[in-house]
Amino acid sequence: MEDESIVAKDIHQSLKKLGYEVLGVCSTGEDAIIKAEQTNPSLVLMDIMLKGDMNGIEAADVIRQKLRIPIIFLTAYADSSTLSKAKITEPYGYIIKPFKEIDLQTNIEIALYKHEKAVEAKKERDFLYSLVEGKSTKDTIFVKSNLKLVKINTKEIYYIEALKDYVTITTKTNRYVIHSTMKDIEKKFSPTEFVRAHRSFIIRIDKISAIDHHFIILEDLQKQIPVSASYRDELERRLNMI
Repeated sequence: MEDESIVAKDIHQSLKKLGYEVLGVCSTGEDAIIKAEQTNPSLVLMDIMLKGDMNGIEAADVIRQKLRIPIIFLTAYADSSTLSKAKITEPYGYIIKPFKEIDLQTNIEIALYKHEKAVEAKKERDFLYSLVEGKSTKDTIFVKSNLKLVKINTKEIYYIEALKDYVTITTKTNRYVIHSTMKDIEKKFSPTEFVRAHRSFIIRIDKISAIDHHFIILEDLQKQIPVSASYRDELERRLNMI
């Protein structure tokens, strides 16, 4: 959006030459907001000084909140006061006039790329949060693995082990490492399905195949889990013993 019509026409021609489609040119902030809502552009070029009661920064703030599209400021003003006001609207670029065609293209391409990546990240984040909030039950738990949240059915868990500042959750085929404490992890699991056998181990009860005096043997894995005296009475109470 540009205050001076001649400069606006030059920018319009430059954008078309660079292969961009221009959906509208406005001289006031109010018109810019209306046009943006009508056309929903991929990006807005906004001059800070506009005709009317609303300047470019104010118009950009409204457009950003309503449409969440990238905005690049075009301005002849580079003073700290103007920059501070402009930063509030979280612009994707700030081009000082006079500028070259390459400056325009570079800023637009970078802004479009950054916005695309931000949208993708938000979609992935919202998707993962919806899984956690909408589908977590007593039968599932989500753990972080390779920067992703992975859903685990608690029936697949054999044991949980504490390793200093980390906790590992072991299934038949996978092992997940979590930065947590045993105390916090213990709260996440059903006490009717899991039991503490040692200060460093929590076991899923239905995965126990045998118990001798000092160890629990887990089915399939043939893993021996130590049993400490302080937890043995509770373990025996929880088992269906005859």
